[in-house]
Amino acid sequence: MSDTGSIRFNHVRTRANYSTKVSRLEKISIMTHPVGTYNGFFLSFLLIYVFLPTNSGKVCIGSQGQPDNIFPLVTELDLNHCNISSLQTCDFFQSYSNLQILDLSHNLLEELSFSVFQFNTFLQHLDISHNRLSSIQCSSLQFIRGITHINVSYNSFETMYLCKEFGSLTKLEHLGLSATSIRRYDFLNIAHQELKTVFLGIERLQEYESGSLQLLNTEKLHVNLPQKFTDSTVLLLDDFNISTTLEISQIMCRENCYNTITRLSRMVKRSRLSKLILSSITMSWYEVSQILKAVWRSSVEYMSIYRFILIKEFEYIYSDFSQGSLKSLIFENIIPLVFLFRGIHPLKIFSEMFVENFTMSDAEITHFFCPPEPSIFKFLTLTNNRITDGIFNQCDNLTTLQFLSLRNNKLEKLLIISYMTQTMTSLKHLDVSHNGLEYKESAFCNWSKSLVFLNLSRNRITDSIFNCLPANLEILDLSSNQLQRVSKEIEKLKALKELNLSLNYLTNIPDCGHINKNLIFLNIEDNLIYSPESNVLHNCKHVNKISIGNNKFWCDCDLRAFASTARILHERLVGWPESYKCELPEKLTGIMLKDFHPAEISCNVYILVGIIMGTMVVLLLLMCFLCKYFDLPWYLRMIFKWFRSKYRVRNINAEVLMGKRFHAFISYSQEDCDWVKQFLIPNLSKGDGSIKICHHERHFIPGKSIIENIISCIESSFKSIFVLSPNFVQSEWCHYELYFAQHSLFGKHSDNLILIVLDPIPQYLIPNKYKKLKAIMKHRTYMEWPKEKSKQFMFWANLREIIKIDFPVEEEEISYFNVALQEAT
Repeated sequence: MSDTGSIRFNHVRTRANYSTKVSRLEKISIMTHPVGTYNGFFLSFLLIYVFLPTNSGKVCIGSQGQPDNIFPLVTELDLNHCNISSLQTCDFFQSYSNLQILDLSHNLLEELSFSVFQFNTFLQHLDISHNRLSSIQCSSLQFIRGITHINVSYNSFETMYLCKEFGSLTKLEHLGLSATSIRRYDFLNIAHQELKTVFLGIERLQEYESGSLQLLNTEKLHVNLPQKFTDSTVLLLDDFNISTTLEISQIMCRENCYNTITRLSRMVKRSRLSKLILSSITMSWYEVSQILKAVWRSSVEYMSIYRFILIKEFEYIYSDFSQGSLKSLIFENIIPLVFLFRGIHPLKIFSEMFVENFTMSDAEITHFFCPPEPSIFKFLTLTNNRITDGIFNQCDNLTTLQFLSLRNNKLEKLLIISYMTQTMTSLKHLDVSHNGLEYKESAFCNWSKSLVFLNLSRNRITDSIFNCLPANLEILDLSSNQLQRVSKEIEKLKALKELNLSLNYLTNIPDCGHINKNLIFLNIEDNLIYSPESNVLHNCKHVNKISIGNNKFWCDCDLRAFASTARILHERLVGWPESYKCELPEKLTGIMLKDFHPAEISCNVYILVGIIMGTMVVLLLLMCFLCKYFDLPWYLRMIFKWFRSKYRVRNINAEVLMGKRFHAFISYSQEDCDWVKQFLIPNLSKGDGSIKICHHERHFIPGKSIIENIISCIESSFKSIFVLSPNFVQSEWCHYELYFAQHSLFGKHSDNLILIVLDPIPQYLIPNKYKKLKAIMKHRTYMEWPKEKSKQFMFWANLREIIKIDFPVEEEEISYFNVALQEAT
């Protein structure tokens, strides 16, 4: 997009928070580069694209995904400096059905029909100043009948004539106008309306008819005086006689202004004004003093001077301020261009003024003199200056002073400030915030006994401050300091009603037992309170309102009792529940305390121990039940054997398996052959050939002796299975087989011997020649054939796992039987 067409959107100002949906949008501000000229294309562009607020506070442009509920929520729309030259359609503003404030100032409008706002029935404030309008379509004013503020100043109007349709704006309160000429009947059509403020920007005024302003009926008139208008006497005379409040701006007296100041002073004396405001003025102190003398002898009760550039000389000029009706005098934002003075310090003038309310703010003064005589000052405001600790040192003439504000100055020592107040016997309110005040001494502070309000916020105050506080305080502000705890000395403040300790370094809520029982409000927001004690809220039950929000709560079991109490006493907690959120641990960050409900078992050690012990008892009983009714130990032994077998098989050396052709050789008594043939062999072989069993009926070689066959089978088998029973110990051949197995296996590879007890064998039935068998059965684990069918599956699985192994494949496999036949030959 070129420079003439580029658009930038400044940040959205809103009082709402955004998540995935817009809940409330009140104000949209739009800003474009002041380059080029826009016409109806600009608003057509706005009709196509929508403004979508993002989490970063910026405005995004997009043509898709428009949320239909955004525009009706907008109440303020800022379109100033957008270079808009024409409003030709009402479709754009129709979307903003709740629009109340619209700023179209500083644009390029040359024509305007108020019909574009016919759907904005809630529109109250319309600013179209600083455009190029030369006329108003009066017939379209009917569409803004609910308007209360309208500013059409600084346009291209030649006359201030207001058509009769302005008289139908019955709710109009504030009106801004500008023109090059003012004639007698320009305001006739609004003469019946009671306005609150009328602003006249007439810097370029060329013609004025006497009495023209007399038709205005307004409480306040604000006039920007013309700079080159030669005869302003008549204009000023009318200004001073149409309202009770008059503000005059842009008085520039860089050269000789004697005649202007003289006429102005004369009119002030003759006027019926009660409030006079001079703003954006440039003159010497002599000229200002002449105006002040006239004001002091007039009906003016409130005088304010804002944005005052002081030029030429600033010298002390004595005036009698002892008589007059002036009650309040305000000097704010003084820019002195004079840095030298002669003789008496000119600031003494202000201390000699007999006025109840005096303000000297943003004037860069470093001192304020003590009145030479008893003063009538009641309210003295000396904020945003460079005043130091020496102010009002040993000053006895401020006995009527009730309010003193030294906010944002260069004060450093609180002890000196306390001694400053001891002669101010009527002082009730003292504001010394935004300074660099410290109190480190152990010396006693001597405050005025009448002081009930003290603002010490934003200083360098530490815990020792509680040794230096006025005894009769009712309201104390210690926010934004360096406090870490509240000492017991606070109990000396018997009348304390409000205490502000926010933005400090407190780690716990102060003990309310040491605070006055009449305390109404306690503020300890934004401190370092992680885990407040559970009973602090109960101890502070006499406090009507407590603000503890925005602290770094650590949501653990220690905070559970406090959170529970807070939910019960939430009506007394300011900001509940939004300001009370978990900060730590991270997994709970952002969770409100009202939703923090830790499990009872995780916080109560007795319940946890009881559950553990109960679980152990239940498991013990369950084990006993399983052992008694389901023979659980037997199953556990079998599982253990199964795992041990798998481990041993995995760790067998390949050399041990060389020459092995069978997984197991079976030795049994002939009386047990039925069990071997019907159960043992079928369950081991399974017909898949994965396990090879050496059985004498099939694998003994004809022509060889029985002893040789027994030895060959044992040596060619990975395991030897002996089926033990009373019949086994009575069999002679079984005796030989066990004998050879004893000599061949027990020494080197005793783990390859598997004993299966088919039927129990009493020790006395075993012959003495089987003494090795007796020793093995005493110290070695053997397998018992289970009679219950439910256990037999585990028995076979375990037995198969013991004997199952993969034999290494040789380069040329020779049948065992062929080799045996050749040897026999």
